[in-house]
Amino acid sequence: MSEVLLERPEDGVAVLRINRPEARNALNMAVRTQLADHFRALAADAGVRAVVIAGSEDCFAAGADLGEMADAGAIEMMQRNTHLLWQAIADCPVPVIAAVNGYALGGGCELAMHADMIVAGEGARFGQPEIRVGIMPGAGGTQRLTRAVGKFKAMRMVLTGEPVPAREADAMGLVSEVVPDADVLPRAIELARKVARMPPLAVRQIKEVLLAGQDAPLSAALLLERKAFQLLFASRDQKEGMHAFLEKRKPSYEGR
Repeated sequence: MSEVLLERPEDGVAVLRINRPEARNALNMAVRTQLADHFRALAADAGVRAVVIAGSEDCFAAGADLGEMADAGAIEMMQRNTHLLWQAIADCPVPVIAAVNGYALGGGCELAMHADMIVAGEGARFGQPEIRVGIMPGAGGTQRLTRAVGKFKAMRMVLTGEPVPAREADAMGLVSEVVPDADVLPRAIELARKVARMPPLAVRQIKEVLLAGQDAPLSAALLLERKAFQLLFASRDQKEGMHAFLEKRKPSYEGR
């Protein structure tokens, strides 16, 4: 059975589920490779307008599979090129929504942080416990985390390895919203549905500019924003959206 399942619950929305319940959805190389393959395929599919990534009802992903790493050497780890597998997720041009139930630890927390929105269940817990096994985060757990929650919160998480509960993660700015555990996946799909109904070109430009601009000087980021804003006036969707508003009717977006 595949370790990552692809579902198409409705038009424009794809759901990827990690399917290793016996290992608490630990991210072995098979899972990482399948995730990357799926994201590359979805990125090339014009019919996909939003992607949801989920684990099981009681665990999103409890970190890397230590059995594949415990005896590995530095050169072997380098030659695995796992950064290229992670990059396939980061490069996804459409919005990605993480639906997090239970534990999102180590690589699982880093996977969630690759998303553009995180919907967390009330029982979810986020953490970077790598220090407890003699290493450190290696897929964004020091960099994306710091950008999300700031230096002092990030330092506490990565230096102690202690996880934080969903409500605290929300207060820190690590998640988009917290919902009852049973509502996590339905809410994530609802958000994906809303995004999928928006004009696709505008959605992609918003994601691209927001991500590119966050590490640029403000003047450069504003320039990116302004040029993308102007570019959208060449699209049919801009004309359709504004005329539909003026004519008090529902717009029909084509991604052109």
